[in-house]
Amino acid sequence: MRAEYGGDPDLDESWLDDGWEPLLRNWIEQATRARLAEPNAMTLATVEMTDSGPRPASRTVLCKGLSGAGVTFYTNYDSAKGDQLAAVPYASITFAWPALGRQVTLRGPVRQVAPEVTAVYWRSRPRNSQLGAWASQQSRPVASRAELDKALADVTARFADVEQLPVPANWGGYQLRPDTVEFWQGRRSRLHNRIRVTLDGANPEAAVAVERLQP
Repeated sequence: MRAEYGGDPDLDESWLDDGWEPLLRNWIEQATRARLAEPNAMTLATVEMTDSGPRPASRTVLCKGLSGAGVTFYTNYDSAKGDQLAAVPYASITFAWPALGRQVTLRGPVRQVAPEVTAVYWRSRPRNSQLGAWASQQSRPVASRAELDKALADVTARFADVEQLPVPANWGGYQLRPDTVEFWQGRRSRLHNRIRVTLDGANPEAAVAVERLQP
């Protein structure tokens, strides 16, 4: 089950001369051109506080915004990840494209985006996705699929005469503002390329250090 990597040019520190965001965007675009499924998918890891202490919690979400300030995703604020981010507003995000032998990990504080930013993205969503957000009490137990389908039918009827659905009060965006960004590129003999960018917390676009790490 081992894969051999290599073939493309070696990841070099000079690739980050213009900052971390252009390189991450370029890699996402290359994954898109390669027709990889969900090229903007990323694993979001948060901290769940339990009676036994902090526990890691991870799931896959979609990147819906990328800028020099950070990475943005959207969800129900009352979901498990929403509760976890309210308790510990810090997370790790990993983009992985195994077919290209690449991944990128960002770590940093997370905050809710402004309501007007959420509103712009909400209007871009298909109506069915908007209805789904209204119907689902994300992360809460449900008795059956039929009950979930009924909830969708109910909100569909409720908003039948509403042309533009409003944003649910408990739904919106988060932005992770990275403290560190690590680029990984698979190489032969497991001597992978790893370059970590450490950023200025007050200005995520400003690199404090660019370091090559041993694999």
